[in-house]
Amino acid sequence: MRKTLVSSFIALAFSALTASAAPPPAYFVDEAKLPFAALANLPTDRAWGVHNGAGYRIEVPQNWNGTLVLWAHGYRGTGLELTVDNHPLRAFLIANGYAWAASSYSRNAYDPSQGAKDTHALTKFFNGRFGKPVRTYITGASMGGHITAVVAEQWPQSYDGAMPICGVLGDYELFDYFLDFNLAAQTLSAQGALYPFGADYMTAVVPATKAALGPAFPFALNAAGLNFKALVQLRSGGVRPLFDQGWLYWNGLVPGDFLFGLGVGDGTLPRQPGVAVQNTDVTYQFDSLPALTPAEDAFNIAVQRVRADPQGRRNNGLANVTPTPGDLRIPMLTLHTLGDLFVPFHMEQEYARRVAAKGYAQNLVLRATRDIGHCSFTPNELVQTFTDLVKWVEQGSKPAGDNVLDPAAVAHPNFGCTFTDKTAPRIWDQPGLAFLKPAACPAP
Repeated sequence: MRKTLVSSFIALAFSALTASAAPPPAYFVDEAKLPFAALANLPTDRAWGVHNGAGYRIEVPQNWNGTLVLWAHGYRGTGLELTVDNHPLRAFLIANGYAWAASSYSRNAYDPSQGAKDTHALTKFFNGRFGKPVRTYITGASMGGHITAVVAEQWPQSYDGAMPICGVLGDYELFDYFLDFNLAAQTLSAQGALYPFGADYMTAVVPATKAALGPAFPFALNAAGLNFKALVQLRSGGVRPLFDQGWLYWNGLVPGDFLFGLGVGDGTLPRQPGVAVQNTDVTYQFDSLPALTPAEDAFNIAVQRVRADPQGRRNNGLANVTPTPGDLRIPMLTLHTLGDLFVPFHMEQEYARRVAAKGYAQNLVLRATRDIGHCSFTPNELVQTFTDLVKWVEQGSKPAGDNVLDPAAVAHPNFGCTFTDKTAPRIWDQPGLAFLKPAACPAP
């Protein structure tokens, strides 16, 4: 398994929803780590340093085509050191004449507001040092996908296109999903632990909860466990391919009872006082039929309800967990894996509904890929997504996408096949994980 990816997630599990009343931390950039060398046979002008408290890297090819591509990195944990990613498409971008720039942001924790402001500040810094680009794109992954959507909505006059991948496009809805998972488990297992959970939640309550949901959770489930699995499926994006594999991977193979750990905390977020999560507006179901069954009725009566504080859940402006209301005035092409249960597929659906409600559906194209990891995209998938976005912006050729709001389309066994790189190895190709392999996509 991808241990470095998983270990970074574990840090989030125990810190994302934990309040901090301490003074602001003393974040720092180790400037000795900022320099980076050119790629072989690809001469470039490179710059690095600290701007407004954030580290940055910039690279401009000698045959620059006039286009700048910003990169917004994902969650970095709560450590004090601020670090910079190279753009994951760096080799492709430089070889094809694109400049790129990336910021560390001036603080860590889950703070897309600061990430958006620092990334936009880097755009303006680039304009002053290298000249205003002919075109500018914003790209980012996970929390960086959230930042990408914020930047696109807040400063549409400064960017020509946006590419969030595996993004938290539903802002607070992600944290509500973490709450849903844990409260549903408590209700269906009859353990009844109340949120916010006590200090023994992970060590005592969660083991008892899992045992009450099946003889070998998540692989063998009883009736209550099957209802729990069905509820998580519907709350994470609906009936779809790769959910079963994602269920086993995220609940059985990622260490540390990961999804349960995402419920640890008191519901507050850094720099934003008050409880930020809620489920008072949720009607839970175990199937896709509109009418509630007696079992669903009983569950909705029994499950603990949590209401967010007004000051903990802001609906506009550059709040900490900055809202993405759907004011999308530039082209955006997204990418998301179907089996991701950490930042699940319903993030795409939530954002699609918001954009449509604002009247900007023509500016959004969404794509699904068949994988179970978080941000588990192949180089080919990323290059294809970016080049299709560029063709849309520069040639007016709107790319194809997936209908993420049609439950029948999403539930089709071949959903996600169109934009999946079928030649690259996946998680299930590793030794001992063949049982996670989904049915093959049909031949083109």
